[in-house]
Formats: sequence, C-alpha cells, structure tokens
Amino acid sequence: MRSERDKMRAGDWYCSLDPEIDAQRMKVFDAVHLHNSALPSERGNIHPALGALLGTAPDSARIEGQFHLLYGENLHLGEEAFLNVGCVVLDSARVEIGARSMIGPRTQIYCADHHRDPKLRGQLIERALPVTIGADVWIGGGAILLPGVTVGDGAIVGAGAVVTKDVPAGARVAGNPARAI
Repeated sequence: MRSERDKMRAGDWYCSLDPEIDAQRMKVFDAVHLHNSALPSERGNIHPALGALLGTAPDSARIEGQFHLLYGENLHLGEEAFLNVGCVVLDSARVEIGARSMIGPRTQIYCADHHRDPKLRGQLIERALPVTIGADVWIGGGAILLPGVTVGDGAIVGAGAVVTKDVPAGARVAGNPARAI
C-alpha cells in the first residue's frame, strides 16, 4: 500500500493529515522561519537553511521575507527568479518558476485541489496539481494561481488576477478570473 506522501507525489487523492507529511512540513516551516526572521544583510538571497530544502535554488534566485512554503522539495527556481515580499507557495506538487521571472508581492501559488465531496474534504482529502511559470514572466502583486495552471514564457499576469486556466506564452491577462487583455 502506498503512503499518503507517495499518493501526493503522484497527483492522486491523499489525506494531508499524515505523520510523514507533517514531519516534512515542520522542517520547512522551521527553515522558512529562519529565512523570514534573519536580517536581510545576513540572509542573502535565500537563507541557507531554506535553500537546502528547495528542489532547485540557484544562487541568483531571490526570495524576500514574509514568505510561506509547505514542502520545499517541490519548489524549483530558475536563474534570477525573484519572489517579492509575502509570497505564499503551497507546493504540494511541483512548482517551477522560470529564469528571470518576477513574482509580485503577496502572490499566492496553490497546488492543493481539495475534494468536492464535503465529507471527504472534511477528512482533508486532496490532490496536488503542478503549477508552472515559464521564463521572463511578470506576475503582479496579489495574483493567485490555482492548481494545475501553466503561465507561458514572457507572459504578464496583472495585479490581483486569479489565474484559473493556462496563460499562453507572451499573453497578458488580468481580472477574476484572469482573461486576455
């Protein structure tokens, strides 16, 4: 029988209330706390304790403070990727942020897709869908990216947009739900 963490990694329905999953989150929460509480001059682009837990974190990538993350290993940053203050990345699935992409303050990236059945949702049954952000993307402050979306290279997502569907390369979208502008 597969563990809940294995189900999560496979994108299958799993229970997020699981000791193995909780242990991984706690390691990341501690590292995120160190990142957020360190003096910026001492933290560098990414606090070493947090950087060690990320899937990919080149030296040129930067994450500002007041950041929140769940699992760490699923976050993959490209060269010079930038996450501004207060970003939330709920990385129960793979989250890729391409080279030179700029993520505005208070942007939220969600991978968890909660069950539609209220009884199963109440039992914390969910699945994890990846979010992919290409290279040279600009996401305005306060945007929300929902589970399973892809934002293509060079796209622009307006501040406050709620991205519910894929955004083609080079497109500009804004609004709730995000639409081409």
